[in-house]
Amino acid sequence: MKLLVALGGNAIKQAHEAGTTEEQFANCEKTSEQLAKIVSEFGPGDWLAITHGNGPQSGNLSVQMDAAKDLVAEQTLDIIGAMTQGQIGYMLQNTMQKHLKALGIDKDVIAVVNQVLVDPDDPEFTGDTASKPVGNFFTAEEARALKAEHPDYVVKEVKPGAEKGWRRCVPSPIPSLNVEGRAIGKILDAGIIVIASGGGGIPVMQDDKGDYQGLEAVIDKDRAGEVMAQEIGADTFMMVTDVEHALMNFGKENAAPIGEVTVAEAQRLADEGHFLPGSMGPKVASAIKFVQDGGKRAIISSLDKTVEAFEGKTGTIIVP
Repeated sequence: MKLLVALGGNAIKQAHEAGTTEEQFANCEKTSEQLAKIVSEFGPGDWLAITHGNGPQSGNLSVQMDAAKDLVAEQTLDIIGAMTQGQIGYMLQNTMQKHLKALGIDKDVIAVVNQVLVDPDDPEFTGDTASKPVGNFFTAEEARALKAEHPDYVVKEVKPGAEKGWRRCVPSPIPSLNVEGRAIGKILDAGIIVIASGGGGIPVMQDDKGDYQGLEAVIDKDRAGEVMAQEIGADTFMMVTDVEHALMNFGKENAAPIGEVTVAEAQRLADEGHFLPGSMGPKVASAIKFVQDGGKRAIISSLDKTVEAFEGKTGTIIVP
């Protein structure tokens, strides 16, 4: 078993929470407990890689910087990405170590600072096409106030019908390469659990000399996770979010959960518009691409159902 698990940033800082250290650690505890149970079933040669979102964390850090900009210089989104990789990576490796130890598993865990290559000409960088939600959720009134205060912000409704369904959105370019993918693979081959490509990875482009330069963006962690999964040779790609299944007819009275489907069936549902851009859409697209490119299965489910979904008992599972 070669497993890559992608954790949503909202599983670490939930919408109704203030985002205190205690709250985020408590969420990481729940996550790590689930993942440690999966690792306990591993045999020789099996490995686990973990990636995670950082939308709430990077958005909140941007708010802090904006509030203190007269006192402390603001940082760009690539630097904020690196900061939150360290923040979340630390919390996950700390709690994973704890829960592995509780199960009597002697296995090292390490988080790495990781860059991901994107195209600076990606359409996400133009106009109001930016699609990656970051930071807190807002009511429609709060969203209008935010836009009035920051006219350059792109603010969109990302959860239709929810009281707080609005968020700021930033460019989310398509990733093409995990810059440190080869090194990550070597660490996994050594039997070490790796936390990498956090927040979708630090977005970088290559300049005329072939050197990497940071960009103002937040890469979708599921798309970046799929790129990493292929580069490190994962056979199972699991995306952990806040719902047990992807839904047909999302947001409508006849919404229905999707169980195990083939790639062709999943693509048909995507083409019919069942999955919202910026949330479930990228997850399903990443799952489809992973299986099309040779992966055995891709799974989408909720944090509390992680083990059951891994065992094939629930969740949306996409197979060849």
